[in-house]
Amino acid sequence: MSALKKLAGETVIYGVSSIVGRFLNYFLTPLYAWTFLPDEFGILSNILAYVAFLQVVLTYGMETSYFRFAGRSENPDKVFTTSMVSLGITSVAFVILVLGFSRNIANWISYEGHQNYIIWMGITVALDTLCAIPFAKLRLKSRPLKFAFLKLVNITLSIFLNVFWIYLCPKILQSNPDSFIQYIYNPRIGIGYAFLSYLVASAITLLFFIFDLKIKKSNFDGKLLRQMLIYGWPILVIGVAGMVNLQIDKILLPKLIVGSDNPIFELGVYSANSKLAILMMLFIQAFRFSFEPFLFSHYKNEDSKKIYAVIMKYFVILGLLIFLGVMFYMDILKFFIGSSKSGYHEGIKVVPWLLMGNLFLGIFYTQSLWYKLTDKTHFGARFAIIGAIITIVLNVLFIPVLGYMACGYAFFAASFVMTVISYIVGQKYFPVKYDLKRIGTYFLVAMALYLIEINVVFTDKIVRISFNTSLLMIFFLFIWVKENADLKRLFSLQRK
Repeated sequence: MSALKKLAGETVIYGVSSIVGRFLNYFLTPLYAWTFLPDEFGILSNILAYVAFLQVVLTYGMETSYFRFAGRSENPDKVFTTSMVSLGITSVAFVILVLGFSRNIANWISYEGHQNYIIWMGITVALDTLCAIPFAKLRLKSRPLKFAFLKLVNITLSIFLNVFWIYLCPKILQSNPDSFIQYIYNPRIGIGYAFLSYLVASAITLLFFIFDLKIKKSNFDGKLLRQMLIYGWPILVIGVAGMVNLQIDKILLPKLIVGSDNPIFELGVYSANSKLAILMMLFIQAFRFSFEPFLFSHYKNEDSKKIYAVIMKYFVILGLLIFLGVMFYMDILKFFIGSSKSGYHEGIKVVPWLLMGNLFLGIFYTQSLWYKLTDKTHFGARFAIIGAIITIVLNVLFIPVLGYMACGYAFFAASFVMTVISYIVGQKYFPVKYDLKRIGTYFLVAMALYLIEINVVFTDKIVRISFNTSLLMIFFLFIWVKENADLKRLFSLQRK
């Protein structure tokens, strides 16, 4: 149980940095929505979807490979150096390609005349790639406070620069046209200032690691690099396939939707509503930051499988609480994406599918311990490819019919199928006795409460929120009754 307490403590610290930072970053959504037209918000979402793929490709599984080899190596500095040299070479090569073909790339993705967006985001991706292994090193060494500090620095800088360029500069110039702001602000850049903000923030973050980047040539090991690449290539496939599940809809939607005069506008509506599912994504991200190094450092413990089973149960409980919390308080949360007249609220119907899809994706990630611990990462690649195929096929077939709702359905279906297949195969190679009966019960109770909430209609918002709060309390009470003994033992609350 002490190991679980350590995991819980680190999850809280990683979670604070992720949740606080991303929650602050979340407030950029209304900034973009109220400053730019919906189609410009769609442009931002579309380009960031491409960026997400590039971030996975440029790290090519090296982060997970670093965890695996550094965690078991007698010379972790050699693993660090080998990883950094490899990522450094590929990142520099990538930036050269972007600089040389920015115009062609901009034309290819239908953003003619905006090659500056491509250059800025290309450099940003390379800088973030160089930070990946130093951040992983902090996680492996269980230094969550420094990790959290640097993540918050990056996010805070990004937010400040966005607000400065997009909101403050126009206001200052409006009241004082001769201000010095005229030399550092160009209104024609528009949404491009979001990309420029990310670039500056990433560059400054890398500077914090400048002393960690001092590497010894003698520590580079070509043989080790080959082993890391062999181990990591399935992780790359998993990452790319995972990005297909998470981001391909933002690429396909404007190209496949029919019956709309402005497909990018529809993408803007869908992207804004996807932000309402951010709490589930933040929880999963914070959990993964601490769970993955915990996974490799405790795999030899005799009771490791029991610990993994307990972790899964409480992961599901917390995920269901987030699902109910978001849906029960949607009357409040929806105003983060504009007023009722903005056009964004019509997309709220896709939010529960995105939330539940994220929950099952989190379960899949938590289950993934079996193929990582047994060095059978090729299974993870296969599962992710299956999910990617489902996502692509369902989006291609149904976006022309259902619009952005098809994106939500496809994401949920892919996440669910991957989870089920991973569990079935995993029980053969690394059997873990998950408490499926209790987990299934929690799912049924949560869904029953949700169905009650959407079918019991109150015209008064205060009454509706009060009713929903009582439903959430019922779920809390049910969990407490079922988990009372285990929770007391877990947190050492019971008397000896």
